[in-house]
Parts: sequence; structure tokens; C-alpha cells
Amino acid sequence: MKSYCIPQLASGYIEYDMIEQYTELPVFPDARVHLLYIFLNSASRITLDQAELYALVTSLVQIGIDTHETIDTQQGSQAEGLMRSRQLKVLAGDYYSSIFYQLLSDRGQIEVITLLSRAICDLNMMKMNLYGSMKSLQLSAEQYLVQKVQLNMQLFISFTPMLEEPLRDLWKSLLHEISLCEIVMQELNLTQEGQPLKYGYIYWEMMELASVEDKLTLNEIEIDPIEWKKMIHQYKPMEHMTNRLRESVDRIQHLLKSLKGDVRFLGIGQVVEPFQLFVNSFGTVLREG
Repeated sequence: MKSYCIPQLASGYIEYDMIEQYTELPVFPDARVHLLYIFLNSASRITLDQAELYALVTSLVQIGIDTHETIDTQQGSQAEGLMRSRQLKVLAGDYYSSIFYQLLSDRGQIEVITLLSRAICDLNMMKMNLYGSMKSLQLSAEQYLVQKVQLNMQLFISFTPMLEEPLRDLWKSLLHEISLCEIVMQELNLTQEGQPLKYGYIYWEMMELASVEDKLTLNEIEIDPIEWKKMIHQYKPMEHMTNRLRESVDRIQHLLKSLKGDVRFLGIGQVVEPFQLFVNSFGTVLREG
């Protein structure tokens, strides 16, 4: 098996001075990409070069989608720097999402172009349904997390038919848990930094627990960071999220036991390790809090 180097390959398509100067790109979806690479390498009808190519183009499409997710959609005038950042995010997202077609067509991979194009279409439909529920406030924290996990899985799950039949259920279960881990860990990191995350999992959980007065605060266009911090302290959603992350890591470890030391999948331990370390360190922070 080739060593895993998709982030390094992707950087050649992602990193541009102008983009990095005026805006911040989303986090590379490393855990999902690495997991996909490992499972594709286990498939007998996929070559090592194909596994690398498929993982690379999927990562670029995901980065493009995630870049569009960070675009500020508020109306009204904006400072020149913010406007430029917004324009660059639109262009960068479109560019990253389109590279996959060129890379795959150059290698005659029409089947994978069709597969990913269909997955992108389905993903966009799922996003619209989620946004509709969010806008109408018809969403629980658990419903949000379930739909967000499905969105994060969508591109990757499309490769399931290429895998060996006996491994497909394990692949889908691991992808689900790792997608959940990525979402929860990212929200915990951003919340720890004091950023109000409107419409994230923590937001919806506090909407379920909050008083009428606090719900009005949460519904404001921009949430006061001080009020947000007070509610985080009062309703303690981070403790619940940390427990969700710990439970998910435990389920992953249980799933890995079914592989019985299969050398093709030893790299999954590297995929899970950052989540395990985060659970241990973040749990200590909360206890000392």
C-alpha cells in the first residue's frame, strides 16, 4: 500500500497566495479522506493509483462544498476586505468543486465522474431540506446532528459499490462514526474559542433547554459573545457533546475488533487517534473548568 499523502497532494490544488491572504479555508476533511483511501486500497478491483486519485478528488469536492458553507449570506453593505473574502470564497469553492472533473476525465474515469456528480446533486438537495428546517426552527439538536452527519458522509458513501461486499457495512458504520466525530470535535474547538455558532449542534441543544428570554437572544441575527458564553456555562452543552464524542470513539474501537488485525486496515488507528486524544484532553479541561 502507498503511504497516505492525500493532504499533501491536495495542497497543490488548494493553496493560493491570494486566497490565503484574504480569506480562511475550511479544515481539510482528513479523517474521512484517510478512511476512504484505506478502504479503496482494500478493494481488489481498484489499483493503488486509482485509490489515491479517488480520495484526492473527493477531498477537493468536499473542500469546495465546505468553502461555500463559510460564505456570509447577510445582506447589506460590507467592508472591502469582507466583500473580497466573500467573492474569493465563491470562486474558490467553485474551483475546488470543479477540479475533480478535469482530474478524472484526463484519466478516462467517466464512471467516477458520474458517481460523484450524482452524489453532489443529492448532497445539495439534502442541504436545502436541512436549511428549510433550520429557517423555520423546526429542528431538534439530534435531528440536526443526524442530518449533518449524513451530509458529511454523502460524497464518501457513494464509493460503497466499489468495495468488497463483506466490508460494506463496516465501511458505512465507521464512516458514520468518524463523520460524527469530526463534526463534534470541530464545534467543541470553535466553542472553546468563544465563537457563537449559530445553527450548530450546540445552538440547537441550547434552544431546547433555554428559557424564553435566552431563546430570544439565540434568535438574534448576531449573538452577543458574552451572552453566548453565559449560556454555555449555564446549560453545559459542551459536556454533553464531549460525551457524544467519547461514545462514538468507543463504538469505533468496538467496530475495529471485527477486523481481527487485518493488516489492510491498520491505518484506521491513525484516523481515530486524534479523536481519542481530544476526548482525553478536553475532558480534563472541562473537569478543571
